[in-house]
Amino acid sequence: MRCTGAEIAKAVSNVLRGLPRCAPVLLLAAPPILAQSVASHALTLDIPAQPLTQALAAFASRTGLQIVYVSEILANKRSHAVSAGLSANETLTRLLKGTGLRFEYLTPDTVRILPATPPNRRLVEEGEQFQVIVTASRREESVQDVPITIQVITGDRLEELGVTTFNDLLKYTTNITYSGNGPGTGNIFIRGLGSSGTGNQNQSTLAPFPNVALYLDDQGMQFPARNNDVYTVDLERIEVLEGPQGTLLGGGAQAGAIRYITNKPRLEATAGEFTAGYGVTANGGDPNTVVNGVINIPLIADTLAVRAVIFSERRGGYTDNVPSTIGFVPGTPEAATGVTANNASLVAANTNPVSYGGFRLSGLYQFADDWNLLIQQNYQDMNADGYFYAYPYDSNGKALQPYQISAFTPAYTHDRYESTAWTLDGRFADLKAVYTGSYMIRHIEGQQDYSNYLRSAIGSYYGCIGSGAAYFNPTTFPVLAGKPLQCYPPVGAWHDSVQNEHQSHELRVSSPEEHRLRALVGAFWEKFVINDQMNWNYLNIPECNPANLAIALAGGADCLSALGPLAGTQASDPSLREEMNNAFGEDVQRGYKQYAFFASVDFDIIPRVLTLTAGTRRYHYDEFEQGSVWYHETFSPLIVDHPNGACTAAAGCGYPISLAKSESGFRSRASLTWHPSPDVMTYYTFSQGFRPGGFNRASATATGRLPYCNPLANPECPRGSWQYVAPEGFQSDNLINNELGLKSEFLDHRALVNASAYLMRWNDVQMPLYDPLNLVFVNVNGPSYTIKGVELQLTARVTDGFTVQGGSSWNSSNQTSAPCVRSAGVTPATPRNPTPAGECITAVLGLPYTSPFDTLNTSLPFSPPLIFNLRMRYDWAAAAYKPFAWVGASHVASMHNEPASFPDGLSPAQNPPTGTLLRYSIPGYSTYDAAIGVSKDTWTAQLTGSNLSNSDAATNLSSAPFIRATIPLRPRVVMGEFGYRF
Repeated sequence: MRCTGAEIAKAVSNVLRGLPRCAPVLLLAAPPILAQSVASHALTLDIPAQPLTQALAAFASRTGLQIVYVSEILANKRSHAVSAGLSANETLTRLLKGTGLRFEYLTPDTVRILPATPPNRRLVEEGEQFQVIVTASRREESVQDVPITIQVITGDRLEELGVTTFNDLLKYTTNITYSGNGPGTGNIFIRGLGSSGTGNQNQSTLAPFPNVALYLDDQGMQFPARNNDVYTVDLERIEVLEGPQGTLLGGGAQAGAIRYITNKPRLEATAGEFTAGYGVTANGGDPNTVVNGVINIPLIADTLAVRAVIFSERRGGYTDNVPSTIGFVPGTPEAATGVTANNASLVAANTNPVSYGGFRLSGLYQFADDWNLLIQQNYQDMNADGYFYAYPYDSNGKALQPYQISAFTPAYTHDRYESTAWTLDGRFADLKAVYTGSYMIRHIEGQQDYSNYLRSAIGSYYGCIGSGAAYFNPTTFPVLAGKPLQCYPPVGAWHDSVQNEHQSHELRVSSPEEHRLRALVGAFWEKFVINDQMNWNYLNIPECNPANLAIALAGGADCLSALGPLAGTQASDPSLREEMNNAFGEDVQRGYKQYAFFASVDFDIIPRVLTLTAGTRRYHYDEFEQGSVWYHETFSPLIVDHPNGACTAAAGCGYPISLAKSESGFRSRASLTWHPSPDVMTYYTFSQGFRPGGFNRASATATGRLPYCNPLANPECPRGSWQYVAPEGFQSDNLINNELGLKSEFLDHRALVNASAYLMRWNDVQMPLYDPLNLVFVNVNGPSYTIKGVELQLTARVTDGFTVQGGSSWNSSNQTSAPCVRSAGVTPATPRNPTPAGECITAVLGLPYTSPFDTLNTSLPFSPPLIFNLRMRYDWAAAAYKPFAWVGASHVASMHNEPASFPDGLSPAQNPPTGTLLRYSIPGYSTYDAAIGVSKDTWTAQLTGSNLSNSDAATNLSSAPFIRATIPLRPRVVMGEFGYRF
């Protein structure tokens, strides 16, 4: 017997009406012979407000899909009129519009209908995470159908785990590391593709662009060494896309991308959420508070809705600044003066609180059946005071306790951004079009102690003037003849003020997703600008303001002329840096403009079984850096005992920067996916990634030359014995990825196992050439590396209430090339370094020399061989209440903070270090978290504990503040939270 689609729809509808309202129902697809007799995904329902059950039955019969739903959910729901020829996704979206329902794919052939917003915080089971629809390929599809490694954490899961910042997220992901020195001050690395873990100073100008892209929806949030720490409230999900994403996401997504996807306004219902919490910090730390609120209001039914989010969180401090003194290195002429300083005015407990505050306002306007406009305004203000470092030893070698520091100047990071984003989504006939744009301004201001630099061998000369001084002495400056040695307290800081402007526009057009041949094409334009005013304020010798100059000219204490940008070379501020104790500074603008065109095509060799995907991206970057650098380390007589600005006015004591270059190329990808069954997919993916190049704050004059011998360390090396010329810039580096993967579901979708293995080649890696002995620090295209890795994700719903979820990754990186350092040529000043121009330098002052990069078979920094996490959760019922409990553990194996080419920080008490980029081994560590709570109807109460073992393990080690410093885990925090939804 053969039935028509209408007859099947009517029969199924009658069956549905006869079932109890709470009964689960399965709508089976029409017989294959019938499915083939109608147009694919064609559905004509021209009667508005048709019963949804009948509409869904007709949809199932014509598409060959199974629809699983609960009849109680569909009670009294009405559908919209839907035309023929739409895709399955678009048809379902329109049918459910205004009903308060949404759909999810269980398999490529099965769809489930469920509420758009669950009434309770806990509705999505742990095992359902892999059923999430993602947009990793710039179209909606199940995470299990995307041929790359993806980690997804849903918004509900983020709330349950208490994830609000990036450091929180790290505990529940694998294969991600972070070089952070505090909130919002670090680079994100994926798959062990790490780079130098430098300090915060000067990174806005010097650091290469990151190789992991960070997005808030379609807004780029990445930044050199200061990735935006987006507060994760009211998110739909977080997607972690691993491996190169250069084809669809472009430069910066070299190692992968992290995408924060926000909840959008809903047109069909008023809804809201409120969360408040209070917590305590171990070790006597300050308390913690959090208050967040969300409201969704339809202003015009099915046409216009707004959604507002407001958040405020304060994390109590836990680092103590303890009493200490600081002086010059014992045994030196500077130390013999007895000049010291103390930090008595800054001694305090719990000095490092951090607060997050802001809002997000979104409006969705459905101005036609096929078109809608989304506009979103974001504002976030992060304020972190004090130091997130801890010092194992103070400046005098005295051992300190965990979470203690001895700092001599105040520290803070103020980080604020405002952004506007818009998305226009619609259709032209069969083509789907999406235009997205965004504009963001970000302000960063930071300061940290740099006093320990003044007691180092290369920094102490900023502290003294007169006979016997290391630099400001009569030999260098005859005006000081007969003047006694005068030293000033070795206390100083650096101060950085940054403004980032980021604008982007993207247009994508795609063909129907149900077609056997599917295509996506797009165009992208971006402008990224950083204005950086970096000042090293540790020159305590008096500056020559009128009063001090008069004293000096009368034979009293000498002074130094204040400096600033050379006339007409500044990027932001042309003024002299007066009253700042400024020793060195820069006012620089850097950035790029880029445009790109991309395309991706999917072809079903065997429909729903075997699919070939291929794509490419054509990109073009115009990169620039301009501004001014100034410094007191010069022979100009206009520095000493001359009016402020004398040397600057004479075009001395600094140099201008005016650099530009362009880069163009193609980056491509290809995948072959095979579904041996609806619940199993295997894939092979080839993909390429890149990140743009940059500059070295260099000059076209001789100031761009660097000595390859250090006159401060060896008197045989006179100044001017140039042997190496710093390159003005460095080019993009490139990553090639070959990946095999398996995505599978078992036991009636109660278990998931995803696995991937990859082999990557990272060529010409952007890396600092660092040689402190010979005074060289410059970014170059350095060695190449091979990276091998395996990743595993597991989710299991053991019982209806007990779920287990975990993931692990194993990485092995290996340096495979060792570039040499090439000579700039022989000069009269380098008779003992006769290396011809362009050849590898093999001798310095007649002694053998090898390149710092001569470190074959070593690993990348921030590349631990093993990362894993595991969570278990149990939910049960007690009358009308729904209690729950979960526990979790995560582990990060040991790693290094710098490349193997950097010098080792061998002595734990090495104070001061020999430089700011010493290489340390960061021991592995584990953390444990747990929670217990209960929900009822629309409210949830929860008690959460993080870092339950109260470990002070180091997440990073650094010599950036010119003293050995650790960045420890946040101590144990216990938070009680209450949430209410309506």
